[in-house]
Amino acid sequence: MSSFTPNHALLNPKFEGYKLEVISQEDAVMRFGLEHRPTQVANSGRSPLSFKEVQSRITHNHLAMANDGGRCLYIDSEHRVILVDLTNDSHIPSFAVVYELPAPISAPAAVQVHREYPSAVFLDAKTAFVADGQGALYILGLPAEGVATILGCFELSADTQTLHSAPTPFRIHSVARISDSAAIALLSSRFYGDPEATRAQSVASHESEFDVWAAKFSLPFPIQNGGDLAPIDILWRRRGQDVPIFTAYDNSRKCYLLAGSSVYRELSQPTPPSYEPSPDEMAPIPRQDEKLDVETPPRPPPYSWTQTSDSVTVAFPLPATTPTSSIKVVFSQKTLTVHIQSTPHVEGVPLPRYSAQQLWDGIQTSTSFWTWDREGEHSFGLLTLHLDKQREDTRWMHVFASAGTPGGEEEVSETLDPSELYLIRESLEKYTAALQSGEDMSGLGLGRGVPALAQGEMDEEVDSSVGRVAFLTWVGEDGGIPVWSSGFGDSACNVLSIDLPGSGPGASMIVKNGIDGTLFSLDEAQTVGSLPTWTHSATFSALAFVLASKRDTRFTYHVSSKATLAFENGSKDRGGNVYIYRGGRPGQIWAKQSVLKVGDGSAGSLLGVGTFKTAQGHTIVCLCENELVVMYNIF
Repeated sequence: MSSFTPNHALLNPKFEGYKLEVISQEDAVMRFGLEHRPTQVANSGRSPLSFKEVQSRITHNHLAMANDGGRCLYIDSEHRVILVDLTNDSHIPSFAVVYELPAPISAPAAVQVHREYPSAVFLDAKTAFVADGQGALYILGLPAEGVATILGCFELSADTQTLHSAPTPFRIHSVARISDSAAIALLSSRFYGDPEATRAQSVASHESEFDVWAAKFSLPFPIQNGGDLAPIDILWRRRGQDVPIFTAYDNSRKCYLLAGSSVYRELSQPTPPSYEPSPDEMAPIPRQDEKLDVETPPRPPPYSWTQTSDSVTVAFPLPATTPTSSIKVVFSQKTLTVHIQSTPHVEGVPLPRYSAQQLWDGIQTSTSFWTWDREGEHSFGLLTLHLDKQREDTRWMHVFASAGTPGGEEEVSETLDPSELYLIRESLEKYTAALQSGEDMSGLGLGRGVPALAQGEMDEEVDSSVGRVAFLTWVGEDGGIPVWSSGFGDSACNVLSIDLPGSGPGASMIVKNGIDGTLFSLDEAQTVGSLPTWTHSATFSALAFVLASKRDTRFTYHVSSKATLAFENGSKDRGGNVYIYRGGRPGQIWAKQSVLKVGDGSAGSLLGVGTFKTAQGHTIVCLCENELVVMYNIF
């Protein structure tokens, strides 16, 4: 399957940081009070929301943006569809109530089904699909002026979805015209399981699954009789453990892409087993007079390394009893092989084993060599590799190309002080002794293994939580598994950002790579059966590092390689900001950063964002609880 291997030529290990580029708040930002105000309050069932549902509602974008014009819409607190038109030259948006959704009916106390937020997507600038969050879908024709024309009314239902006869609440994620005669919308809903099993389930359980539905609509839309809701024509249905982060239709491959924190399986496949923690992950139960606040000894990295302008030195600690004949090291221009054979194993310390592992960059095999220093007074010796770079003055970010990527090698930071390179041996000896005695390992160091940008500031626990792990599931137009797919999802990656709504067609993601953000774009297929390939097209240096400092971020989006935008949520009393990080060219040690205030304290929380392009640049639209904030020609 496709992978997210970065192009080393687009990485910038010498990057120093971001410099502030001031954008005039008065010139760029305009605020417009809302007569029809949106809300993030949703009538819900009587059972608690699962964690996945809460997370998806926090990141739900309440603003729908058309891809081919400055039109957007939202649903207000009174269930009215509000169309916003920003295409006039006066820079003043027009607001129009184009449709009123039926008011929700209060659910019986016994009902455990949760309603969804209303949602909407544009098929084109004149056609919108609107879901009321209760199970109904309305297709609206949007004229230049006046109220909308109803092109169709539908509802989603399934025999085993709910505990009553009401439609299934769902959210609409995307819609695509797959031919002149058909459009496909992707929907998601929570799966409540068998009614009897659900009744017997404890309300304390927060485990949940979610269905993804592909709904087909004929074009042009057929005339419906009266205002009755017609059943939605479902092409296929998948099930996973989370609401999708984003969905897309790849016309060149005739497939659908579902990105979420789990794989979306066919309904005939069994539910994946629940996670069972390993013994070392389980928290012990405290007993009287027992001290449990003893620091767990950190495991040293598998090796330490440092570099000069023309060489890389890597040190592997091995048991001192290892004979030279058991060490096998093979150099090639792009790969490294290290095998240790017939050596007594030390508990808690795995031996290095690398088979033709891709190096960060090329080496000179004729002048590269290795040494083995047993150091008889130590329990560990050092296997030291001396690698001569093919390209001098090229700084390596890691020893191995796959370091820090999902499924790749462990990320090991460079030891910036060469004199401390061999401290890994002493640290490993203390680590193994601590495993046996249970002594505290605090205070031990392996050298200053932190890049210059983050030195003294890196918090590994915080940095590791940036982004969302996503699995990519590909589904054929008929709901089947593409011939090139294993059926168990595509490569996993840590997603920092997705496309800003309205920024145009195509699929791209910014994927975490160490402290950087690497922009990958989905390539267009030459043939329908081509394997999906993602190309690394740009790098936002240190993006993961700077995003880790933003603790109130609600949305993180990007517009191609131009900029990444981190939007703060804001509140009633404190307005949030948007942090804009510009893309830079390879080799630049500085990039530009701008900050604009979205809310001014009276705007309320940020609920949705989008963009559209004009001849002067990209304009950002921010929907808040009380205001529409428009940022003109930001980049």
